[in-house]
Amino acid sequence: MKSEAEEVSLILKAFKFAACKHRDQRRKDERASPYINHLIAVAETLWTIGGIREVTTLVAGILHDIIEDTDTSFEELEREFGAEISSIVRELTDDKQLPGPVRKRLQIEHSAHLSTPARLVKIADKISNLDDIIHSPPARWALERREEYVIWAGKVIDGLRGGNEALERYFDRLFAKAIQKIEHEKKSRSQTT
Repeated sequence: MKSEAEEVSLILKAFKFAACKHRDQRRKDERASPYINHLIAVAETLWTIGGIREVTTLVAGILHDIIEDTDTSFEELEREFGAEISSIVRELTDDKQLPGPVRKRLQIEHSAHLSTPARLVKIADKISNLDDIIHSPPARWALERREEYVIWAGKVIDGLRGGNEALERYFDRLFAKAIQKIEHEKKSRSQTT
């Protein structure tokens, strides 16, 4: 069992590693926010909303996009953070060689089969993404694309239920808020045309 100092050190190491690996990446919002903000939001969501204190889950949350979006290999990840964290990240990693619609379908199909830590990270990830869609949506996403993402995210979360009620309730509130905002935009658009 790791001491509290070792656990904090591992979390800080993960943030430093992720910040370095994702350093040139930006979110899709109008301000092109640094990508690390998303990873911080996922970890904070796990800790604050989900009450997650499992360091392996928190670190996997920080590193969940490291394979998909950087030149990091699973071997490097395992060398730096161990087999358990690498395994969780592997569960969360889409095969980027597959077309987008296939990856989305597979996320829905595989969500019910994820380990508990991977489920928690996936919910926190979708919470962060929905929060962005509500407050700072991707600049080049049309209303229809945002709506498609929100509905798809809801289907992914449906397969993850039963792991953390607080995260699920928070997602449900954001989901309702996102749908409401989209419906309001649709109504406003139809009134101006």
